[in-house]
Amino acid sequence: MSESLIDVAAPEHAAPQPDEQFDQRRRPSIWSALRRGKGLAGVLLVGAVVALGLLAPLLAPHSPTEQIPGANLVGPSGAHWLGTDEVNRDLLSRTLFGIRTDLVVVFLAVPIGAAIGILVGLVSSWWTFTDVVAQRVFDLVLAFPTLILAIALTAFVGPGLRTVFFVILAVELPVFGRLTRTSVRTVREMPYVEAAHVVGAGSWWQLRRHVLPNSMEPLLVQLAVSMSVAVFIEGAMSFLGLGVRPPAPSLGSLIRDGVRNMYDAPYFAVGPLALVVALVLGLLLVSQALAEARRA
Repeated sequence: MSESLIDVAAPEHAAPQPDEQFDQRRRPSIWSALRRGKGLAGVLLVGAVVALGLLAPLLAPHSPTEQIPGANLVGPSGAHWLGTDEVNRDLLSRTLFGIRTDLVVVFLAVPIGAAIGILVGLVSSWWTFTDVVAQRVFDLVLAFPTLILAIALTAFVGPGLRTVFFVILAVELPVFGRLTRTSVRTVREMPYVEAAHVVGAGSWWQLRRHVLPNSMEPLLVQLAVSMSVAVFIEGAMSFLGLGVRPPAPSLGSLIRDGVRNMYDAPYFAVGPLALVVALVLGLLLVSQALAEARRA
């Protein structure tokens, strides 16, 4: 027999392999889902909030910590569109700069936690010993409610953005680790992965070439959901005084101050609340569009 096993498994003019067919069929649907309907609306909402945060130095009429003489709890006006707070600071400026804190949390802490979780999930799904260790660590982290974990970390490192970052990192790591483990265990049983193993492909090559690309869709959906959850975590921690330290602004701390002044200045929290709703709604619409594309 002149033909080798590899030649038989992958002839020169053979039809695309199952994983290639899967990629060709799925990838266009994912990106097209973000260009229409819910996906487009979500992208526009998130993009608008991100643009406001990035352009804060240009759009803000004052420094977020500047105290304006004679402007104590002034209502919305042409000079102060969202009014001022109890220490004479412009609320529009503080709200615009406060967006930046949430952007750090959403677009830095969540992706880093997701990347570490995916790496741990890949390794644990392939080797038994690492799987046992990783699952016990995940059980330990998930045993603590998020706010209890936040309070415990604050006791060690103090309140601040760093604490928020580590809390979200710890919360998201087991979520993505277990989701990756489940997805990989499903994909690795597919015939094309077994065929790659038969022709001598190494474990890391199988993971990189076959398993991970075909496990990405549920991870993308979870990434959008986790970003919306991270906004709530930052808001809750800042509301309890565990988040960003004054006088630095964040949307959560501004909402907390608005609740404290709700009788004297009912307008106080309108701007931060509107931006939190827009950001969370946009991320949820994106996650729904991705989920619908995955089901299709």
